[in-house]
Amino acid sequence: MKAKKLNGKDLIQIGIYAAIYFFIVMVIAMFGFIPIFMPLICVLAPILGGIPLMLFFTKVKKFGMILILSLLMGILMLITGMGYYSIIVGLISGLISEIIYRSGNYQSSAKAILAYAVFSVWMWGNFLPIFFNPTVYFSTRQDLGLEYAQTLISLLPSWMCPVLLIITFLCGLIGGVLGRSVLKKHFIKAGLV
Repeated sequence: MKAKKLNGKDLIQIGIYAAIYFFIVMVIAMFGFIPIFMPLICVLAPILGGIPLMLFFTKVKKFGMILILSLLMGILMLITGMGYYSIIVGLISGLISEIIYRSGNYQSSAKAILAYAVFSVWMWGNFLPIFFNPTVYFSTRQDLGLEYAQTLISLLPSWMCPVLLIITFLCGLIGGVLGRSVLKKHFIKAGLV
């Protein structure tokens, strides 16, 4: 019978995939210096991140791995200056992802795709300061200039908050399907058909 507790190998897997996924997110986030690309982060990162993360999901067989990865992403965002909202959202989305994937006994590709889409929602947490308190958010980014702030605020009015959440989730579904398609051989090998 397999151990149910996380071990060193599991933590190493989480660390490897966190590094790969974080690299992808940061490369995409660099386009955010152009205001029109900032909301597109919630489109591109879940889609492109689906490939490595769906490979990670083939290795998840214990409760906690997805949650730890989600919290790591939030902590890394805090360290890079994006605030603490992604940690809170990551805790919630990571826990829901864990429950979804576990409900399929870590063997359902459909549940893996859905769990990845929910996991992707952590990214939406990075945008909450823009919606809830733009003055404080832009006070820490004065080097970007007033024109950048005004353009971004015009691109992200308050009604875009739930829209961006839905878009992030839907793009997570697309990324999950893309990742599963690209990694079909790994899914078969892991018994996730």
